[in-house]
Amino acid sequence: MSRRRTIETVASRLLRTMFLAAGVVVAGQGALAQSPPPPTVTSPDGRVAVTLGKNPQDQPSYAVAVDGRSVIAPSTLGFEFERYAKLAGGLRVERIESSLGEDRYTLPAGKVARVAQGYRQIVVHYVERTGAHRRLDLIVRAYDSGIALRYAVPKQPGLSTLRIVNELTQFAFPSDYACTGLNLGGAGTSHEGEYDPVRASGIRPHNSYELPVVCDTGGDGPAVAIAEAAVENWPAMALTGTETGDLGVAARLTRRIDDPLVAVVAEVGAGIMSPWRVVMIAANPGALIENTLLTSLNPAPVGDFSWVKPGKTAWDWWSGPVLRGVPVAGSNDATERAFIDFAASQKLAYTMVDEGWYVNSGGGPILFPGADPTRTVPEIDLPGLVRYGRIRGVGLIVWMHWALLDRDMERILGFLERTGVKGIKIDFMNRDDQEMIAFYHRVAAATARHHLLLDLHGATHPWGMTRTWPNFLTQEGVLGAEYGKWTKRITARHNITLAYTRMLAGPMDYTPGGYRNATPATFAIAATGPQTQTTRAAELAKYVVFESPLQSVADSPDAYRGQKGLDFLSAVPASWDETRFLQGTLGRDIAVARRHGTRWYVGAMTDAPRTFALPLSFLGAGRYTVRTWQDGVAPTDLVTEAHTVVPSDTLSLVLSSSGGAAVILEPKP
Repeated sequence: MSRRRTIETVASRLLRTMFLAAGVVVAGQGALAQSPPPPTVTSPDGRVAVTLGKNPQDQPSYAVAVDGRSVIAPSTLGFEFERYAKLAGGLRVERIESSLGEDRYTLPAGKVARVAQGYRQIVVHYVERTGAHRRLDLIVRAYDSGIALRYAVPKQPGLSTLRIVNELTQFAFPSDYACTGLNLGGAGTSHEGEYDPVRASGIRPHNSYELPVVCDTGGDGPAVAIAEAAVENWPAMALTGTETGDLGVAARLTRRIDDPLVAVVAEVGAGIMSPWRVVMIAANPGALIENTLLTSLNPAPVGDFSWVKPGKTAWDWWSGPVLRGVPVAGSNDATERAFIDFAASQKLAYTMVDEGWYVNSGGGPILFPGADPTRTVPEIDLPGLVRYGRIRGVGLIVWMHWALLDRDMERILGFLERTGVKGIKIDFMNRDDQEMIAFYHRVAAATARHHLLLDLHGATHPWGMTRTWPNFLTQEGVLGAEYGKWTKRITARHNITLAYTRMLAGPMDYTPGGYRNATPATFAIAATGPQTQTTRAAELAKYVVFESPLQSVADSPDAYRGQKGLDFLSAVPASWDETRFLQGTLGRDIAVARRHGTRWYVGAMTDAPRTFALPLSFLGAGRYTVRTWQDGVAPTDLVTEAHTVVPSDTLSLVLSSSGGAAVILEPKP
């Protein structure tokens, strides 16, 4: 053997040892010194593995396995540019870097208070063999709870601007998975709809599925959810069927409004990065609710956010408003003071002042000429209402059209901060292209500077940005309770399905709390004094099952006055230290436990009559007082009881059709 060959062999062995120590496996040792083949990176527990390679067209690919079983088959990677140019084929691996890491952080508001999860990471540096020798980096992480990958285009000669039509990212399935997703059909929507069952073989290229898409891999295999994280300087991603008809889904980036031939226009500068493409993995769909990958993959916050206070809010819009004792309920001081009084009586942190409070407000998605949130209508004394609420411990959150902020953000937010308003709810974006995503980031940063909470309505799906901007508490992008005012679409099955699908992406401003409860058979559509098709106990359960650090108490004070369950509504928090999925089946039923301090709260919901037997082993040692609010005979009935339990006990909950149950477990002294 020549001296050079001996040196190459020794170097190859040393590099292989380094990769193995980091959970990276490399084949083809002899060629490693020249062009290391793509590796496999494994999760810290060794169960999840991502293997990189190439497809027959010489494009980079990746595959995911759990416990040696394929869950994502070899799937292509790369970019498509204008005029069908691609950065995908003809790439060689120049070098590979490996590392270990841990995401360790706190969340001021969310489904958990603290996160600590490790990962293994590789960065693969690709370069074109011929032509312009363009460079593309691929960053891949393997966690115990899933995988994430993103593209990076480094600074390089001759490449100043990128005009990307689409990603070539695919998620190929090794078999015909049973999935659940929201097929919006295209961009330019409010991202509100039903998540329906669909076989992978039934997903077509003309479909456009909202993230996340949840799939059962079959047999005793895990559940997976495809999502995205850290979306910035990029449009949101949807999923569509593959052009070849192969099983799986492919990325579809929303095109720009001003330049509809492309999705991304970016100056390369010192380099750019795509969002993370995420595959969440758990033993079953319900366990995905506990997943924290999306917040972990977003940047850490910078600055002081100690002023951010999650909480529940009264709301003047959903009920009509309907309000006895006020001559004309609507956008006026008398109505808002009554909602503030109700919020104070129930220890709610906020009240929401919806459209109509500023001049030329309203109009739905259409922005009326002359609309100005710094000028209130004569019937509203905003500083006076702020003072009235402050005395009673209730902050004001105000609604406005997003386009007003887009053109005059600092003046409007400065006015609201000086007035003492606590937050804003902005509406009707109805887009998720690159420019609109940039607006989301601008408004999150600006509201943080002005110490204002943020609620996005008419918005796309979340992607974990609540970690970077803790003042950004909640987001719509959900077919919520408001639709009960004009449709029959808000069924028990729909509500349950949301917890297994849309909620995986992050908090959702569904707006629960309707107290005019009916059965599906007796339900009547009403814009004023709307009903629900679920029981009162199911409405209470939503405050535990649904995640939202700014949780609405949607109905009128009249609907709650003298009714049972107000003690639970007053006590249940809007943010949590710990979250546990207990049991349930996607679309059929669900039981979730969440902890705040030493108290545990349980919410259970069902579509059909069902009895839950819930082991209490998640409790700490000791004895607990358990209080339950369960279904009665009529949809408006609540049956309450209290007794003592220990962690070895099983809690039995009896749920009616379209029913639910709410529980508080508190340690006994």
